[in-house]
Amino acid sequence: MAAELFSTNFPRSEEEEEEEVLEAKKSFIQRSEQEPEQSAEWTDERHTIYTNSNNKDDGEERRSWQAAHPTLRERNALMFNNEHMADVHFMLGPPGDTQIVPAHKYVLAVGSSVFGAMFYGDLAEEQSEINIPDVEPAAFLTLLKYMYSDEVDLDADTVLATLYAAKKYLVPAVAKACVSFLETSLEAKNACVLLSQSRLFEEAELTERCWEVIDAQAELALRSEGFCEIDRPTLEMVLQRESLNVREVLVFRAVLDWAAAECRRQGLTVTPRNQRTVLGKALYLVRIPSMSLQEFADGPAQSDVLTLTETRNIFLWFTASNKPILDFPMTKRAGLAPQRCHRFQSSAYRSNQWRYRGRCDSIQFAVDRRIFMAGLGLYGSSCGKTEYSVKIELKRQGMVLAQNLTKFLSDGSSSTFPVWFEHPVQVEQDTFYTVSAVLDGNELSYFGQEGMTEVQSGKVTFQFQCSSDSTNGTGVQGGQIPELIFYC
Repeated sequence: MAAELFSTNFPRSEEEEEEEVLEAKKSFIQRSEQEPEQSAEWTDERHTIYTNSNNKDDGEERRSWQAAHPTLRERNALMFNNEHMADVHFMLGPPGDTQIVPAHKYVLAVGSSVFGAMFYGDLAEEQSEINIPDVEPAAFLTLLKYMYSDEVDLDADTVLATLYAAKKYLVPAVAKACVSFLETSLEAKNACVLLSQSRLFEEAELTERCWEVIDAQAELALRSEGFCEIDRPTLEMVLQRESLNVREVLVFRAVLDWAAAECRRQGLTVTPRNQRTVLGKALYLVRIPSMSLQEFADGPAQSDVLTLTETRNIFLWFTASNKPILDFPMTKRAGLAPQRCHRFQSSAYRSNQWRYRGRCDSIQFAVDRRIFMAGLGLYGSSCGKTEYSVKIELKRQGMVLAQNLTKFLSDGSSSTFPVWFEHPVQVEQDTFYTVSAVLDGNELSYFGQEGMTEVQSGKVTFQFQCSSDSTNGTGVQGGQIPELIFYC
């Protein structure tokens, strides 16, 4: 058969014929390996390979590409987004901006019960073109690629659309991959948007992860652009949250930003009256009475969103003995209770042994689950009341994630004194981070002893190792930085 395929007018030896067949197969394999996925050029080239005989027998040509890819997975993958043998076409996207994607009913029916019913059920579709205006082409192609090759290629721009497609067509493996991708990329700036989406898709685990981030990093989450994009039911859920770790005046500012964005979405002029209208009952979820009098006077009282009666009554609530009844929640949010990891079993002080002179104390740590680093507990003077200037820092692989320059006052006891980062910082599991403290003070200080390499603190396991940044003697066994303060 190979001799017929490559026949000429001149007789040739069997060795020459076999060599020519081998070269043709190599050329085909090389062309297949160089094909970029999901591109028009790639699809056109495969269409040419599989359907143009180029003066060769069509059956023989097809047998050659099949033989060149010995596994079912390889052969199936070649058929992805390929016109060859396609028996259905999907019209994706809204009218006027559609993209046509070829597919094979059998492959889709095997990969999705929805497609199985669509093509082979009692009410099977008989038409060869199917309109799907609500699914983005890129997301649908990601779904199809999994069905053809078991590969899931996700990116941040299309992962939510892909999750929607996976849910719609009941492909749980792709949906699970999307959720894992979203959890990995979850941070304060996108937590509110992902919370809204996770509720829509009924992904309870992702919803819980979003709440962890929003609670611990509430100020960053509420100041993000994503917060202004959430729907009102999600806004109300956030405002009802007891564990938000944020001052209420910042909650009020975030609510006004959301209301301004909602006015623009509805085509309304951004005015205090319209902001109040779009907020509706959500306004009464802000705990205005829990602010200080100064915060209220500088913020809500001058916003013009409150009525004159509401403003007057709140002022009276702050100042009068006979307090009026308010429509706003009275109690302050509980927030999150900070947890502390103690890495020393004892502390001590000795004459002329431990002193701060602007040198760096540093230690490395890793955790077995995600936490939010809030600050450090530090030892103070062993010689009475003393004020220290301190710079604390958190790094990952040499990159500074957070730092703060501040002061703290020690009272001469062996207690630890908290020093906080400006915002809690997300710390991922199974990765070593470096925390450092540079203190400036002339007094002798306490220091830790009997340090532990592994510490269980609540549900979190910490591991410690020495840091090359430490130039003041701090290490695993002893020194400074006795506590890590975190939320979990």
